[in-house]
Amino acid sequence: MPSIVSAKIEEELRDGPEVSPELDALMRNARDASDFLKALSHESRLLLLCLLAEGERSVTELENILSLRQASVSQQLARLRLEELVTTRRDGKAIYYSLANDDVRRIISVIYDIFCGRDQKA
Repeated sequence: MPSIVSAKIEEELRDGPEVSPELDALMRNARDASDFLKALSHESRLLLLCLLAEGERSVTELENILSLRQASVSQQLARLRLEELVTTRRDGKAIYYSLANDDVRRIISVIYDIFCGRDQKA
């Protein structure tokens, strides 16, 4: 299996403390990926993202489906907003949430397929 890190970056890691633009970009991308995975690593946030993968939902709908208190749901949604994984839309007093982009939808889809697919045991 080929290395994720290019040969040029591997060489720079061996040769000294100077950080090339390629290594700097790789480090930024790794930090972004780590932040993304941390946001997904909470059970309630992951459940919220799975529900939002099915379509836009209001905070009240999410509370009712998960049987969680409003404060708990709002706290987790705030973290997802902070990480730019969800977007909001206001309609009167109701706030509706949806996944922020197709990248989030793709990741949630893969996680669902692995852990919740038809072949998985209950």
